[in-house]
Order: sequence, then structure tokens, then C-alpha cells
Amino acid sequence: MIELETLRKKIIYRANYRGTKEMDILLSKFVDKYINTFSKKELEDLYDFLNLEDEIIYNYYQTKKINKKIKINKVVETFSKFKL
Repeated sequence: MIELETLRKKIIYRANYRGTKEMDILLSKFVDKYINTFSKKELEDLYDFLNLEDEIIYNYYQTKKINKKIKINKVVETFSKFKL
């Protein structure tokens, strides 16, 4: 089991270093806003979500169409309502 602080650090790193500047901005702002409000289970869900490909996450953000790789949970629902 990953320690809570270690998990938070991994999430922050993964959100900030995606590969494209657009995804870095989108995901880092989302993580900055919500990381301290999510429970450990939600942080684990967020970590899993951040490990999806950028294209899947970005398409979901833009269209709200569910990809079969996206598991619907509180984190994903919160992300779908997030505005920059």
C-alpha cells in the first residue's frame, strides 16, 4: 500500500509532466484544486486516471464521452465538471 504523502507526490508529478503543455496545465490545475479534498481511495482513483493516455483524458474532457478505459467514479465525475 502506498503511503498517502507518497501517493500525493506521485499524482502531482504525473499531472505536471504529461508530454504536452496543454495536458500539463489542465491536469496540474485540476490536481492543485482537489488533491487535498480527496480521500485515499479517491487519490488512488485519481492516480489510475492519470495513468491513462493523454488522448483519452483530453477527449473525455472535451466531449464527456466515456471511453471503455475510464472507470466512472467521483474523481472522474469531478474532472468532467472542472473548468480552467
